[in-house]
Amino acid sequence: MYYQLEHCVRGIVSASEAFDVPVISGNVSLYNETGNTSIYPTPVIGAVGLTENVSQHCDIAFKEVGDIVVLLGASMVAGHSLSLAGSEYLEVIHSLVVGQPSISIDKELSVQAACRRLIIEGLAKSAHDCSDGGLAVTIVESAIQGKLGFGGTVEIEGRWDAALFGEDQSRVVVSISHDDLDLFSNVCEEYSVEWCVLGKVQLDRFSFSGLIDLPISQLEEIWAQSLERAAGG
Repeated sequence: MYYQLEHCVRGIVSASEAFDVPVISGNVSLYNETGNTSIYPTPVIGAVGLTENVSQHCDIAFKEVGDIVVLLGASMVAGHSLSLAGSEYLEVIHSLVVGQPSISIDKELSVQAACRRLIIEGLAKSAHDCSDGGLAVTIVESAIQGKLGFGGTVEIEGRWDAALFGEDQSRVVVSISHDDLDLFSNVCEEYSVEWCVLGKVQLDRFSFSGLIDLPISQLEEIWAQSLERAAGG
């Protein structure tokens, strides 16, 4: 456990130095219980960044039907078992807490720099990092927040479960106007960041390349009641 903690702290220090973002506080709880149930060792950090112009920002919500939805940080949607390491999918579906996620700081720096540039220039209408739950959950959250849907057209290579729910790092789902696709591509090329088109914003439904086709209202209900259901309500 202490080796893992030391490894975690070193990673935080490396990221802080690479991004030039100060870590201002932190806490590590190694022994935690709620009632008689243990929870995982939990490192928590607090960091500070600077936005010079607060008007140059965007949120995670899809904005308009017909906008193109793009995956920043990958040239394709590919499913491989390593992307499931430490994922919510493994724990929720298979009751497994295994594996060690990996990250390339250099790639993360490039993806974040490109994403910030897209936001500053007004090309990104929305941006949402792929984190807990993977790509499918990320897209659903953007659709729910925008009260819109999504139609996926990208072809998946490899395992569909890993492609939809794997938690590979350094990926951001961005929505852009079709007219801005060339400008978007130029920014990505400038920062040497890979990307691929996932599909388009649509009304009412979430569909993904023949694998999923559900009404957004149903997904929103599940999403909104998740804490209540977890608590047994």
